Amino acid sequence: MNKITRPQFVKTLIATAFIFPSVLGISVLAQPQDGTAGASYSSAAPDGVASASYSAPEPATELMEGNNEELLLANTQMLVEGSLRSGEGYFSADGERFIYQSETTGNNPFYQIYVMDLNSGSSRKVSPGVGLTTCAWIHPTQDLVMFSSTHEDPDARAKQAEEIAIRESGVSRPYGWDYDRHYDIYQADSNGNDLVNLTNSDGYDAEGSYSADGSQILFASNREAYQRNLSQAEQKLFNDDASYFMDLYLMDADGSNVRQITHSPGYDGGPFFSPDNSKVVWRRFNPDGNSAEIWTMNVDGSGQRQLTADAMVSWGPYYHPSGDYIIYSSNILGNANFELFMIDPEGSNPPVRVTNTAGTDILPVFSPDGNKLAWSTTRTADGTSQIHMGDWNHQQALKLLGL
Repeated sequence: MNKITRPQFVKTLIATAFIFPSVLGISVLAQPQDGTAGASYSSAAPDGVASASYSAPEPATELMEGNNEELLLANTQMLVEGSLRSGEGYFSADGERFIYQSETTGNNPFYQIYVMDLNSGSSRKVSPGVGLTTCAWIHPTQDLVMFSSTHEDPDARAKQAEEIAIRESGVSRPYGWDYDRHYDIYQADSNGNDLVNLTNSDGYDAEGSYSADGSQILFASNREAYQRNLSQAEQKLFNDDASYFMDLYLMDADGSNVRQITHSPGYDGGPFFSPDNSKVVWRRFNPDGNSAEIWTMNVDGSGQRQLTADAMVSWGPYYHPSGDYIIYSSNILGNANFELFMIDPEGSNPPVRVTNTAGTDILPVFSPDGNKLAWSTTRTADGTSQIHMGDWNHQQALKLLGL
């Protein structure tokens, strides 16, 4: 019998929404903490830990009843057509292209990476077509793309065939994100040629994003778990949840000068630079894996600050190009109901609800001019996750946030 742990279940809520589609605004300056039982694994002093998971507060009335979507978004439409599922897309720096992941029919059931010309609507595949892919980005100043892939895994094709057989069998199973140790971050030209492995390290290397000038890459990795001998207790934690050892790293765009910038028990992931490259925003899971919160810090890992304390799952944060606020997704209104919210960068005021349409709304990103919002949502006729895009009202956002 397949087993899924409670932490895996929480992450399954996210993955399922993507694949298938109160005390609020508390601001805490993180201080180095001692290790907690079953959680102290790094030689560096642990960072702050996300708020406890066991007493989720009731959401504020304004979040339950707020109806801001019609004020903030207009002309919303599905961006990606002809896809079995699509999600996690990002704009090029000039706003003319959009890189995203999509599942299509064929002998590979997993996501592959595509680039869309937003003027013509045409897309082309830029990943190798073998194995798993995720977390793509377009270089802001050069004719390059970046994404994570397992195409060099010698068992990649066998895993594809196995997945197809499982799906065709109709066997019910819990779904969880695969932290495949063969994931590495690759650079390619805009057509997907001239692939270069930038990380080339055992373990899951993914969730990469470029700085605004293209000189740096943020990413998440559990490589430490593969680089040293784990104690028996640590090995049990790792076997139960491979994301437990995930921390954030920074490297030069050519893959050199890698340095670790978080040292926290539990899953640090999904990092993005602030528009001025001075800050990082990301989501941090509690060590038990039951909740995640939104955090910011300086690019060197100092000045860590927790923005949410909802004891639910808040994730997928992204700065507006103005730097005035951060948008993210949370299930604070109910385990399976992910909606979009926004909050000021200091967490000084309560968050504001953005979406109100039925379906899961996750992974929001702004266009470079801040006038468009794209996100993954199951607000589709068949309930599958597809990328949608709408016109964004920045001035209304500022008004609602009291900025």
